[in-house]
Amino acid sequence: MADKKKDTATKKASKKDATPKATLPPSGFKVAVREILRSKSALTALIIIILILLFTFGGSLFLNRAQITEMNIVDAYYGWGQGGHLLGTDDGGRDILKLLIMGGRNSIMIGISVTVITEIVGLVVGLVSGYYGGVVDVIIMRIVDFIQILPQMPIIIVLTTVIPNYNAVTLVFLIAMFGWTTTARYYRSFILSQRDRDYVLASKTSGSSNLQIMFREVLPNITSMIIIDVVLTIAGNIGIETSLSFLGYGLPTTTPSLGTLIGFADDPVNVINRPWLWLPATILLLVISLSINYVGRALQRAGDARQREN
Repeated sequence: MADKKKDTATKKASKKDATPKATLPPSGFKVAVREILRSKSALTALIIIILILLFTFGGSLFLNRAQITEMNIVDAYYGWGQGGHLLGTDDGGRDILKLLIMGGRNSIMIGISVTVITEIVGLVVGLVSGYYGGVVDVIIMRIVDFIQILPQMPIIIVLTTVIPNYNAVTLVFLIAMFGWTTTARYYRSFILSQRDRDYVLASKTSGSSNLQIMFREVLPNITSMIIIDVVLTIAGNIGIETSLSFLGYGLPTTTPSLGTLIGFADDPVNVINRPWLWLPATILLLVISLSINYVGRALQRAGDARQREN
């Protein structure tokens, strides 16, 4: 009898061990890494982005910012590799390689700064609008609609000409003044789909406040969407700054930018005979935009996979 009881207990224990244990779905970060490693184009793009950041931000640490913009007419219009200048010089004798490093750094910094502001403002507005709905949503969305129909570029151009002591910080806030509306509408659409979920209703039943539900319950569930939007928005904001600088209404003339370098292409003589003035900046901008786009697409796939696994 004792042996039979031992055998029965052993069988029950083996059955318990054989039952599959519930596993939690992988975190959003792990899913993103998996998608990037799975895609050769996304992995290559990520490596390129890292190299560009090292080239611009790391390279700027070894440059004297005051000397970069110093003009030396004697060295004007040196071509590729002439006079010890790898990428030549511009009409003021300034080294194109140094201008490219500082210009890329400034353009990327402005793109990131604008993105931080627009994401914070847009996320808060989108959360409030989507969560409360009703009259609150209608009022906020009408304000968003009004701002979005305004001509962004002409208004920024006018403001840059009338604002005293105009600088890079001013440009960041001018671009962010319009950029948050698209972000707010983007997040609102996701919050609308989340506010009637079971976990939200359960939190309301348990007595949690609206702020706690929005920022502790709803917000973590759209983290993957936030990452995707941040990555893609950075590329868009770099493009806006570059466009304004190309037109002459972006960064001050004393501050290097990819847009000011590309602006040399407005002269047909430079386009044909002096490609070193504008071509490196153009290639760098295209590489940045394409690389961010490929990484963003991989993150989007990771976000979709994360939602399916949940």
